[in-house]
Amino acid sequence: MPKFHYIALDQNGQETAGDLDAASESDAINQLRQSGLYPTSVAAEGQGQAAAIKKRAKSTTKGKTKVVKVGANAKVKSKSLMIFTRQLATLIDSGLPLLRGLTVLGRQEPNLVMKGTINTLADNVQTGSTFSESLQQYPRIFNKLYINMVKAGELGGVLELVLNRLAEYQEKAQKLKNKIVAAMVYPMIVMCIAAGIMVFLMMVIVPRFESIFEDMLGSKDKLPELTKWVIGFSRNMFEYKWILLGTLLGSIVGWRMLAVTKGGRRWIDKMKLKLPLFGDVQRKTAISRFTRTLGTLVTSGVPILQALNITRDTAGNTIVSDAITKVHDAVKEGESMVAPLESSGVFPPMVISMVDVGEETGQLPEMLLKIADVYEDEVDNSVSALTSMLEPLMIVVLALVVGVIVMALFLPLIDVIKNLSGGAGG
Repeated sequence: MPKFHYIALDQNGQETAGDLDAASESDAINQLRQSGLYPTSVAAEGQGQAAAIKKRAKSTTKGKTKVVKVGANAKVKSKSLMIFTRQLATLIDSGLPLLRGLTVLGRQEPNLVMKGTINTLADNVQTGSTFSESLQQYPRIFNKLYINMVKAGELGGVLELVLNRLAEYQEKAQKLKNKIVAAMVYPMIVMCIAAGIMVFLMMVIVPRFESIFEDMLGSKDKLPELTKWVIGFSRNMFEYKWILLGTLLGSIVGWRMLAVTKGGRRWIDKMKLKLPLFGDVQRKTAISRFTRTLGTLVTSGVPILQALNITRDTAGNTIVSDAITKVHDAVKEGESMVAPLESSGVFPPMVISMVDVGEETGQLPEMLLKIADVYEDEVDNSVSALTSMLEPLMIVVLALVVGVIVMALFLPLIDVIKNLSGGAGG
């Protein structure tokens, strides 16, 4: 799809420059207008006018020109969407009509992409489109879960209730994500520091000590075995540094290529669930996401089969997705969810038992949300325990690596000092 460069005015009259993908110039202009922008210049990539637009964009009010992505490919951070959902839910819950709520939020939204999106939603609602139909124009901002819950809320006349559930769902998902990311940051930093220290010692310090030992001892045979091993390791790292670097980069590229294939993705996701220490956190996170998503959808009035399809698409793990597919097929045939959940090997007995009780009592949505609450707490506890375990473990490993290298470098010096002391005494 061709790329178009543009200069446009926003609703405050401020000039904005950027680019977007569109089928034609008229399509680009329509996308800009739908995003609340008023184009003054639009040209396709490669045209002479496009170069002039780029130059003008750079020269006009440096530091004030805004670059945005608009249209169907527009995307915003999950935090911005979470804040929008919560604010809209609060306004509608307070008695404000949907159109008025969207207008208010569009005026105060600081993010230009989100601002244009909200204004377009308001325009569409004003012209008679439903809110859920308007949301479908931005599939990269509003996923199937969001759209279907809003649609169910509109059909049931409980949009404010559904928006509150959506906001709560997003807030809990964001909170869980933040906990996991925060817990993983420290170990990653320690690992990077450890690798950096080891490379520095092996590539810089050890070679210098090697030349000192040659001058002092004359022969490498007199060196302790530990020192010989460390020096040999250092030489290999130095001689094969480009091969090692190429292997590292090749492994990263190979891993990414494997991840995009269907079989490779399935193998990676399976390994994630079986990893020592981390696998338990991955499994509990997947269970929490599955039960929270399905419970929220069904509670909001989305039909169970449709809810299972949406949950499968947002599972984040192909092994869990396959299990949900089997559950969907079983429910479609009028059977229980219990048997396919049990045969998947992903879900623990407690989850299966609670789902069984939920089906028997007719309180499956409530039971799913209770499972989600339990497993979110489990993830929180597991992450805290994992962090507490990894911190001392990584410090000990780092100390051992550095200690071995330092010992290997100082053992020959100790021998030299002893020989010098013995010679002086004689």
